[in-house]
Formats: sequence, structure tokens, C-alpha cells
Amino acid sequence: MARNHSDMHGSGTLLALLFFFLISCTTISPEETALVPPPESDFNVELPKKTQEFASAEKIAQLSPEKKFQYRLGPGDQINIQVWKRPDLSQKNIVVSPDGLIAVPRIGSINVLNRTPQEIKQIITSKLENLYTRPEVTLRVEKHKNNKAFVLGRVSKPGVVNFPGRGTLLEALALAGGLPYHGKETFLTKCAIIRGKDTVIWIDLQELLQNGNMALNARIKNNDIIFIPEAEDELVYVMGEVITPGAIQLKRTMNVFKAIMLAGGISNHANTEKVFIIRQQNMKGDVIKVNLKNLLEHGDFSQNFALKPNDIVFVSPDGMTKFNYTIEKLIPPLRVLNLITDNAEAFGIMQEIRRELWGQEGFVNTSSD
Repeated sequence: MARNHSDMHGSGTLLALLFFFLISCTTISPEETALVPPPESDFNVELPKKTQEFASAEKIAQLSPEKKFQYRLGPGDQINIQVWKRPDLSQKNIVVSPDGLIAVPRIGSINVLNRTPQEIKQIITSKLENLYTRPEVTLRVEKHKNNKAFVLGRVSKPGVVNFPGRGTLLEALALAGGLPYHGKETFLTKCAIIRGKDTVIWIDLQELLQNGNMALNARIKNNDIIFIPEAEDELVYVMGEVITPGAIQLKRTMNVFKAIMLAGGISNHANTEKVFIIRQQNMKGDVIKVNLKNLLEHGDFSQNFALKPNDIVFVSPDGMTKFNYTIEKLIPPLRVLNLITDNAEAFGIMQEIRRELWGQEGFVNTSSD
């Protein structure tokens, strides 16, 4: 039986309310929490304590004060002592013992641990003056073993490196063989300098190596530990309406568009105006919206932001995708082929919805009176 015009109008209103209800109650929908930053920039990240924070140039300068470098002897150092016109007192290739002692003819054992060559020369001269008239002593360090650092992790030759003078981070990396080559996309991102029992300095190697910020080239002190983590530890996560969602290894110059393409590109149901970057700034994090449609249609790269470790890129579904998903969940055997009311009635979809929600039977006659 045909329904009157008011019945048809009521049915249309009901369907519209049902449509918006179903869309509003399904799938993830991020909410933007921060202003859009300039392209290729940081979000002024303040990470939780569990995540390392890169040291500023000022902090590095405080931990590595600029002062005159003086080498101090220690175990394993090899020195030569020469006394002018006294070959019996001269000696070559004296190795400092593990307890910091050396043996000098006519004098005996001398503790040289953490003393400079000049200080040791004065001690030897002072002791020889009790035996000889104005002895002239020359001391030279042949092999430097006490000015060292331990370089571990992702370098070609991990191990101990020795500095003949004031050591720097770049010098340590060079002495350790630099970065092993695993393809053009591999690169150093960060390293930690562990000093003493309670000091850890994280260095932004991208800023140092790629941008040439030499203020980050930290001075290395004796017994520092330099650790370079594996690049495979750096991941970004692509979710939502992409072909192959999942984790992607962070590589050089990774940005939003590149991450989406590495995830197979967007699906046919993606809302390209609503792509989100979720970044862990604090315990809540920040959400930045990216209009990928502007990038693809108008070449607007102003929002093609550079990604950082552990960023989440979420591509939102469009409205019809949400609606179809909800219909499939309500009525699993059916698949929505067309959302036009006539076709929906023809295939019995709306009839199933009425039966599930309101217990009503029958079709709506959409033909004209």
C-alpha cells in the first residue's frame, strides 16, 4: 500500500537521523590539539622523562668547559725519560703500571697517576737534585692510553679509541670507523655520551652532521662511553585508510607524504582533508591536522611535516566509509552497494534495519502517487 506524503517525509527524516547517528558513533576521529607549525619543523617537543632529550649547545658547553688542555698520565701510557749527559739515568719505553707507578733509575717508584708530564718532570728533577748538580730532565709521552673513550653501538669498529690530545665526539666517531654502510637511506640520528655514574648527554647527530652545528661537537673526557643506537629502533606508525597500515622504519627526510606512500598510499575511502600526526609531547600528546588534498591537488607542501621517532600518522575515513562499516556490523550478511533510498529498499537493506531496530516489517513504496 502506498504511503501518503507526510509518511514519506517522516521516513526521510528518520533515515537522515539514522544516517548521522551511525556516522557519529563509529571509528576513530582524532581531535586537533595544537596550532599548525611551520613546515619541516619541530612541535617544540617536551618529552616525558622516559624519553631522552637532546642536550642544547649551552648544556654541552657547561659540561665541556673551554680551558687549556693538559694530558694526565694513567695506566698503559708509555713515556721516555732523558737526562742530559746522564745516559745511565735515561730510559725509554717506560709503561705506567695499572696502579699508576713507574720505576726511575736511582730514584725508584714514582706515582704518576693523573699527573701531567710537566708535573712528573718536576718531581724527577727535584729528586735528582739531591744527587746531581742541576740535572736537565726531558720527559715525552710516546703512547697515549689514558685519554680514551669507549664507542659502542652502530659504528664500523666499536671498541676503545685513544686521543693524543683533546678529544671530540666527531673524532671519536671517525676513530671508530664511522657509520657502517647499509644503503643510502641509513644515517645516524642520535648518540648518548655517558659520563661518570649519573650523567647522560644525548646528542642530536642529524643537527651536528647534516646541519653542521659544531656547537654540538661535545668534548670527550677520559673514560666517556659513547653509544650509537641502531637506526632500526626509530619507527613511525601509519594507521587508518592506507593500503598497508603498520610500522615504518624512520629514514632520512621522512615526511607525512613519504610515510603514507611507504604504507601503500591512501585507500579509495580516505578523507584526504583529514590526515593527522599524533606526536608524544607530554603524557597526553599533541594532534596536528594535515590537509593532504591541498598537497595533491594544488601542490601545497606547507603541511608536509618532517616526522620524528614514534610519530603516528592517521588517515581518516570518509563519511560513507563510516556508514558502510556500521551497516555491515549491524547486518553482517549484507554489503551496502548503493546508499540511494530506492536501491536500499530494492535490496531489502532498509527493511532489515527496520526489523533490527524497531521490529517493523514491509517495504516503503517510493513510487509517486
